[in-house]
Amino acid sequence: MIIGVPKEIKAQEHRVALLPSAAYQLLKHGHQVIVESQAGAGVGFGDDNYREAGVEIVSSHAELFNRADMVVKVKEPLPEEYLLLREGQILFTYLHLAASRPLTEALMKTGATCIAYETVRVNNRLPLLEPMSEIAGRMSVLVGGYFLAKHTGGKGVLLGGVPGVLPGKIVVIGGGTAGVNAARMGTGVGADVTILEVDLERMRFLDITLSTAHTLYSSESSLLDLLPTVDLLIGAVLVPGAKAPKLLTRDMLRLMKPDSVVVDIAIDQGGCLETSRPTTHDNPTFVEEGIVHYCVANMPGAYARTATQALTNVTYRYIEALADFPLSEAFDRVVGLREGLSIYQGSVTCKVVADTHGLDYTPFVAT
Repeated sequence: MIIGVPKEIKAQEHRVALLPSAAYQLLKHGHQVIVESQAGAGVGFGDDNYREAGVEIVSSHAELFNRADMVVKVKEPLPEEYLLLREGQILFTYLHLAASRPLTEALMKTGATCIAYETVRVNNRLPLLEPMSEIAGRMSVLVGGYFLAKHTGGKGVLLGGVPGVLPGKIVVIGGGTAGVNAARMGTGVGADVTILEVDLERMRFLDITLSTAHTLYSSESSLLDLLPTVDLLIGAVLVPGAKAPKLLTRDMLRLMKPDSVVVDIAIDQGGCLETSRPTTHDNPTFVEEGIVHYCVANMPGAYARTATQALTNVTYRYIEALADFPLSEAFDRVVGLREGLSIYQGSVTCKVVADTHGLDYTPFVAT
């Protein structure tokens, strides 16, 4: 199989889907790996690093898509890439289809087999999403604290406080991977952290592992009580494969003090605030109802080298299986990989995506 790794074209996206070391392992399995020139330059892996691993470097985005049997990316295809995909080709990347019907319909038209990292599921875990959730969760406190500074438009509160001054208050909505990492960072800098969660067993886990953070059953009433006092609100809710629920309305946001900050980690799944809209690393924030919103849809891209290494660590065995075996056999051999299949032969094979957009759901059947 020819495995293609393109250079990401999303704004300020420097991650690359495959490290030279991983490409080398695929070559040992008898596959051919082609990488677009400068695809890894943003994370410190130049073309020479790939050449040393035995990889062929191609200069054209279009050539790479044209030649590859499987395209391995980091982010979802942008409109200029839709026509580069073809029938029978495998696309393996983060897709977040529930957040975009136009993307879903465009990929259906290509006839490509589209497998999403974020819905691969093993024992109720999302192993290919977890590393990026860990980074986004930890990063949310860093960026939230930065934009709380007065010179960036925030209210001028230092999250950790100082002797004689109370620390800032962080509220994290959702106690999953992103939420728990946000809470760990928050308590680490000395902030007053409260995590909202609906799963009682998860709350017990959080209570034991984060002894200095508070847990609170998540409800609209709980949020209404907390919003007037919060300095940094972090939205970390996730419904696997589905659009994020809108947990905060515009009216609720008005309860927050002016110049407070919200970081919506769920923005790549549509966001969990009514006022959220996707932003980029070039222009990461906007103000709605007097509240600073940070809604960058590819947050881990800010720490591209760490994110690339973490991503390749978890995706490699799945890439290898898709390259080594026919699709149905790969699904049988690797637990959870079948759950990642979102579009196959022009049909939606992920039920939550189909339900979100009102499209027909077609279960995958091996041919």
